[in-house]
Amino acid sequence: MQLRVAAVQLNSRDDKAANIAAAEAGIARAAELGARLVVLPELWTYLGPAEGNRVNAEPIPGPVSELLAALAGRYGLILHGGSLFELPAGSADDARPYNTSVLFGPDGALLATYRKLHLFDAVPDESAAPYRESATVAAGQAIVSIEIDGLKLGLATCYDLRFPELFRALALGGAELFLLPAAFTLETGRDHWEPLIRARAIENGCYVIAAGQVGTYPPKRTAYGRSMIVDPWGTVLAQAPDEPTVITAEIDLDRVADVRRRIPSLANRRADIYGNPGN
Repeated sequence: MQLRVAAVQLNSRDDKAANIAAAEAGIARAAELGARLVVLPELWTYLGPAEGNRVNAEPIPGPVSELLAALAGRYGLILHGGSLFELPAGSADDARPYNTSVLFGPDGALLATYRKLHLFDAVPDESAAPYRESATVAAGQAIVSIEIDGLKLGLATCYDLRFPELFRALALGGAELFLLPAAFTLETGRDHWEPLIRARAIENGCYVIAAGQVGTYPPKRTAYGRSMIVDPWGTVLAQAPDEPTVITAEIDLDRVADVRRRIPSLANRRADIYGNPGN
């Protein structure tokens, strides 16, 4: 099965209306390039000071998810709407929003939501303020994969990339294609982004579509960019330059079975010795 896929790389900031307009243009461009599966980056509706996270959060369904549903239907896409701040209806006044991904079918139906499991509490640059995602964002509690039109998709977000057990669980659950919206920091991305993506692809025999944020955003942060599409052998099929753009590649899901036959690391696991992820 062959399919053209796309990753939309954005430079989102703290202007929600401008961010939405840029995302709409990116989706339209991906459709124009013939993509049938499109992935947006992490937190593209609002990327700015943490005190704005809750203010810019929405329920799902809500205005942004309804817009994405309409765009998926208009262009006939499987649309991974990156991630956005989700605050479920009826939440307590002090509730933290989730960092939630949404996936739509070509008819505009909402097929899946995934709440980011691993929150980025880290100090990638000693000269800059630390990241404390958990201070304003709630963690998800479930692994999410889904099959649509023969595509077996596993969902993850940004910092999740550093936890190979999540991707192994997705692969053992049937995933053949990982969808990864991200806003990787410049400091970590320079050294870790590509090796981690290629490792997750190689060790699981899966495609990876990683759509990243790029450029500066408040308060004095910089996202690495370099969105990538990688095949199950670890070959980079497409990589974005250091600017907002759309990258595409043709993937062949028969290659997943071929790679897993040639290097049967999933089949050769010693679960009798070290168990399965999550057990």
